[in-house]
Amino acid sequence: MRAKINYLITAAVLVFYFVLVGSRGVLLIETGTVLTVTFGIAVLILPVIGLWFLWKNTQFVRRANQLAAELDAEGGLPVDELERTAGGRIDRDSADEVFARRKAETESSPNDWRCWFRLAVAYHDARDTPRARKAMQRAIALHAGRTPMDA
Repeated sequence: MRAKINYLITAAVLVFYFVLVGSRGVLLIETGTVLTVTFGIAVLILPVIGLWFLWKNTQFVRRANQLAAELDAEGGLPVDELERTAGGRIDRDSADEVFARRKAETESSPNDWRCWFRLAVAYHDARDTPRARKAMQRAIALHAGRTPMDA
């Protein structure tokens, strides 16, 4: 729940920032000179790109949460079996061991979104965020009945 609240606060701050920047872009355009209109258009492009990224990220998080809820209902969520250091951080060797099992599971069932979901969690635990995101995107695509190339 805390992560959702943090995400909503961050999204709200970003939207506020995009509105603020967008209003400055409009003011520059209203000035009417070639230079300020050019800058105004450039300034308006930034919030549009930012809103697009925020929308795509929100869709990704929503879909990943839907998969987690479905997997939880099936009793298939990965169990936290990772060893931790005295400071509470995940032990790297433990994460690597779990990752190896998840990777083998996924290789034996490459079209099962559940395996890809669990692999994404293992990547995340191993602190490999880019691969975790790609694995989750693949799980989402497989769940939706699309081939990962369509995603």
